[in-house]
Amino acid sequence: MPEYPLIQTVGEVEKVAKKLARDRTIAVDTEADSFFHYYDKLCLLQIAGKAGIFLIDPLALPKDGLDSMKAIFADPNVRKVFHAADYDLYVLKHYGGIEVKNIFDTMVSAQLLGYPAVGLGALVERHFDVKLSKDQQRTDWSRRPLRSAQMEYAACDVMYLVELVTRLERELKSKKRLAWAHEEFITLENRTWPEREFDKEGHLRIKGSKKLSPRELAILRELYMVRDTRARKLDRPPFKVLGNGTLLELAQNPATSKRQLAGRKGVTDLVIKRLGNELLEGIQRGLEGPEHPKLERKATPSGRKRLDRRGEHVLERLKIWRGTRSKELELDPGVFCPNAILEQIAFGCPTTVDELRDLGAAKNWWVEAFGEEIVEALKEMIASAPVKGRNKNGGGEDGSGSGRRRRRNRGRRRSEESTEESS
Repeated sequence: MPEYPLIQTVGEVEKVAKKLARDRTIAVDTEADSFFHYYDKLCLLQIAGKAGIFLIDPLALPKDGLDSMKAIFADPNVRKVFHAADYDLYVLKHYGGIEVKNIFDTMVSAQLLGYPAVGLGALVERHFDVKLSKDQQRTDWSRRPLRSAQMEYAACDVMYLVELVTRLERELKSKKRLAWAHEEFITLENRTWPEREFDKEGHLRIKGSKKLSPRELAILRELYMVRDTRARKLDRPPFKVLGNGTLLELAQNPATSKRQLAGRKGVTDLVIKRLGNELLEGIQRGLEGPEHPKLERKATPSGRKRLDRRGEHVLERLKIWRGTRSKELELDPGVFCPNAILEQIAFGCPTTVDELRDLGAAKNWWVEAFGEEIVEALKEMIASAPVKGRNKNGGGEDGSGSGRRRRRNRGRRRSEESTEESS
């Protein structure tokens, strides 16, 4: 097993930067500690280049300790290879102030190639017949010293990426999907992240909360706040302080004493000792304070607009079309065209490729590759759809006049029933 010394000084980082500056492709990965701490941080930066694999310890460096790496990451002539880059890009930007240009994402590539499994382990096993260990997936990367097993695991995350690019790129070219991948990579480059803020309505995102009464929601909100306050003090993720299911159960069946708390699932003796008084006080505030405001129906995150009968018909036909085409292309239907995009197309019913592009729903590569096809298919779908509104003969949405006939028949039956009763 090779040794991977931990780079822990600014001078050592600068030496690594000089070595990497000679490479045209490097592999990158990061490790953070969001699973173990309330305030997550960048704990490890792994980079592989021609000169070897480097494990850089940001926790041992000053705030500007990674500055010598910024030029390499920003250099558009040096390709940076990630697997599932999104979170890595976030932590590099947020904790290291590092902007990344010229990205290649092996997971995105595998998705566009239609691979049945797109995890790094699956790709390495498929292409190199090597089975990567998974035993450090839930490790706390903020703890020092790092064990040799952790270092080996971290190194393996970048060990195969550069060679993997060569193979994936060849397949993308063969299937004429390399341009699709490049557009996805540019989208990753341009991704921005808003500052993380405390979610004041997080209690409403707890599964089952929408079924609670206003009073129960008031209790849940108070308990949610109590848990978050404790999580901040302990620097632990809220779910490790108290589970969502426990909060929900306490909101529905409030405890009024520590003895009652002790019988609840997820409430240990340690929880009662550390948090018992705060939980009971929170429950009391929820019981005695104002009820929770009535919940308002909000638009779904996808921004889906309400479809009429024609739109629903078109959407169902679009899903059938997607199923057929994605099977032919050997792509997962959700990768080929997510439901949110189909819904926007069904609502807008574009009649030209330009109109489809102007919807702003689909990626440009998808419009270029399938725009004309979908516009032609839409014409047939719309032609076979139920007519929207009433027709000139006074019919219902199906234009058959059946709506008026049904009302006339109901009136005739009521008249007949009234006659029978009076006689």
